Amino acid sequence: MHKPRGPYLWAILLFFILALSLPSPSLAKRRLLVIFHAGSLTVPFSIMEREFESEHPEIDILREGGGSTKMARLITQVGKPADIFASADYRVIDEFLIPDFASWNILFATNQLVLCYTDKSLFADKINKENWPDILLEKGVKWGSADPNLDPCGYRALMVIKLAERYYKRPGFYERLIGKRPLKNIRPKSIELISLLKTGSLDYAWEYLSVAVQHGLKFIRLPMEINLGSPKFEDIYKTVTVKVLGKRPGQWIKKRGSACIYGITVLKNARNKKDALTFLKFLLDEKRGLRILSECGQPPLVPLRLSKKVPPKDLPKGLKILLSKGAQN
Repeated sequence: MHKPRGPYLWAILLFFILALSLPSPSLAKRRLLVIFHAGSLTVPFSIMEREFESEHPEIDILREGGGSTKMARLITQVGKPADIFASADYRVIDEFLIPDFASWNILFATNQLVLCYTDKSLFADKINKENWPDILLEKGVKWGSADPNLDPCGYRALMVIKLAERYYKRPGFYERLIGKRPLKNIRPKSIELISLLKTGSLDYAWEYLSVAVQHGLKFIRLPMEINLGSPKFEDIYKTVTVKVLGKRPGQWIKKRGSACIYGITVLKNARNKKDALTFLKFLLDEKRGLRILSECGQPPLVPLRLSKKVPPKDLPKGLKILLSKGAQN
C-alpha cells in the first residue's frame, strides 16, 4: 500500500520557497550607501554601481536621481537622508549645501547643451547649427526644456537661448521663443523630455550632450560660444543671467551663465561616511569611474579641482591625494 505523496511534495516545495525568499547571510550584512545625483548622471552611475558592488559586495548602493536643485532641496528642506550628493551644476552644492550640510565640493566632470530631436520631428531633414533658431520659431514646432527651478539643465537652456540671441544677431529671439513654449512642455527634470521626443509629443528638447549620446538621440551641436561647454568661454557665458527660485519659498536669485561643471560631496550628516569615501575614490579614479564617464559621452574635468567658495578644512586625506595627482597630470 503506497502512502500519499502529495503532502510530502508540498512540504518540500514550501521549504524551498521559504529558503529562497529569505535573505542570505551575506546580503543581510550589506551596508547601505545612499547617493543622490543629477538625472543626467543616471546611466554612468548605474554602470558604476554594478562595477563598484562587484568589487565591494558588502556595500549596497541605493541611488535617487532627479533635477539637482530639487535633490538639494530634498536634503536641506525635507531632511531626506543621503551620504553623497552629485550635482550637474557644482554651484548648487556651493549655494544650497555649504556650509550647513557640506564643507567641500569636488568638481569632476563637464558637459554641454545640445538641441535634441528625432526622425519624427518637424523639419528634421532641414535643421542645422545655423538655422535652428528659425526652425524652433516655425508654426507648429513643439519644443521643451527642464524646469529652471528644479534642474540646472532648465536654466542652462534659457542661458543658451539668450546667448544665441546675441551670437546670431537676432534681437527679441529669446522672448519670442519662450512665448511659444506652453507650460506642459516644461518638465521637472530634463531626462523626462526623452520619452516626449520619442513619442512625437515634442519635436525638439534641450539636453546635455552625454544624455543625447546615451539615449541615441539626434542632436544639433552648438558653437562653443553658446553651448556652455568650455571654461575657456566663461567670460562670454557670464554675460547672461536667469532668475530662479532660491533656498527659501518666495525667494528669487539670479543665476549667471557658467560652463557646465559637475560637483560632488559627502554630506556632513552622512550615515555611512566610510563607504561614501570609498565610492568617491572609485569615481575619481581615471581607470574606473572617470573612464565610465568618458565612455558615456561625458568628459571628466582635467585636472580635478575643488570649488573655491569654502576652504576644504576637512577634506579626507585620500581625496587630497587624488586631487594632487590630478593637478600634476
